[in-house]
Amino acid sequence: MNAQDDCIFCKIVRGEVPAQKVFEDDDVLAFLDIKPVAPVHVLLIPKKHIASLAQVDKTDAPLLGKMLALAPTLATAQGADDGFRIIVNAGRVGMQEVPHLHIHIIGGPHPLGPMLAR
Repeated sequence: MNAQDDCIFCKIVRGEVPAQKVFEDDDVLAFLDIKPVAPVHVLLIPKKHIASLAQVDKTDAPLLGKMLALAPTLATAQGADDGFRIIVNAGRVGMQEVPHLHIHIIGGPHPLGPMLAR
């Protein structure tokens, strides 16, 4: 069994696990987080299994650029038209919970507060 077989996000990409999709094309998939931390909380993932941002290389640059360029459109479409936050957790110390690269797009009508507790 390889990592993709057991990966929850790969299962969502394959249609084996349902998700509330908000965008999809050949390279990426965006869906609503099942435990949102704000009124707008979208997860944007590559369809290609990449375990973490810590494991990308220069060949992934076009995909990463596409994902970041898409984030404002997704945020605005979901109602975060006065700003949003992008979070990418990487690895254990970065508190990455799912071992598949994903971007959290978080926003809503109210300020989000400080990035990290001080």
